[in-house]
Amino acid sequence: MKISVKKLHPHFMAEIDDIDLTETLSDAQFEAIKVNFDEHAVLLFRNQLISDDNQIAFTKLFGPIIKNTNYHRPGEILRISNDLSDVSNLDHNGNLLPLDSGRRLHSRANRLWHTDASFKHIPARCSILSAHEVPPVGGNTAFADMRAAYDALPNQQKVELQRLTAWHSIFYSREKIGYTDYNQAARDEVPPAQQMLVRTHPETGRKSLYLASHISSIDGMTDNAAQELVETLIAHATQPQFVYEHEWQVGDLIVWDNRYTMHRAMGHDDINHRRDMRRSTVSDEINSIDLQKEIDNRAP
Repeated sequence: MKISVKKLHPHFMAEIDDIDLTETLSDAQFEAIKVNFDEHAVLLFRNQLISDDNQIAFTKLFGPIIKNTNYHRPGEILRISNDLSDVSNLDHNGNLLPLDSGRRLHSRANRLWHTDASFKHIPARCSILSAHEVPPVGGNTAFADMRAAYDALPNQQKVELQRLTAWHSIFYSREKIGYTDYNQAARDEVPPAQQMLVRTHPETGRKSLYLASHISSIDGMTDNAAQELVETLIAHATQPQFVYEHEWQVGDLIVWDNRYTMHRAMGHDDINHRRDMRRSTVSDEINSIDLQKEIDNRAP
């Protein structure tokens, strides 16, 4: 089945037309979406005034949903289903979150470059974000193509990075912005996870950097050397030629591949202006290190 596809960036990111996500998709429609997802890594769908149930149903076509966690914040009441992450500045009554809200402070780290759920042993395959209410100014999301960024590295550096493994922690990225108010139950629920620093696509063989602000250490390196390397690679991967910045409109829905892209929230006046975004996240099937071992074993 053919669908209308418009490239939005030379390396990645495409807009898909002629698809209504409020309706049940045929196998042919989803296969066409999947082909473009694998090619472009980030897909934009406009004018999708979908319900939470619509989003959850679409998400499940990509794989199993990672349930939302509130990191054991006492007294917090969920505003939406825990099949979705509440990427908003609103409480369960629809009011702006107070300045000292744990969820508000936790979410500020989303303004750092990251990939979703790399801090889980089995990380995320993709995420889907829908715009229900947007601020008058700001609140954009930037995406970086980590495949193109890897391709642009010097060959010797590619060799040096190839087998490095890194440890990712959700709490490490939050500590970077000065927020450490997590109890032991939260820390026990989401322990650090070890991932490849370079990922290989299991079907195409194309390689990609796998970076995030969650990286706390790299095996075989001192902490200072590891952070210097991570900061250097993130700076390289987020140069303008690898980045697309999206200005949200109500009804926009974006699905992105967490294995081969990074993203960050660009920030807005979240004290005075409402922003209601809802994210669903799909789990991958295997840890990135175990996947690399499988790929290596296939080699002749």
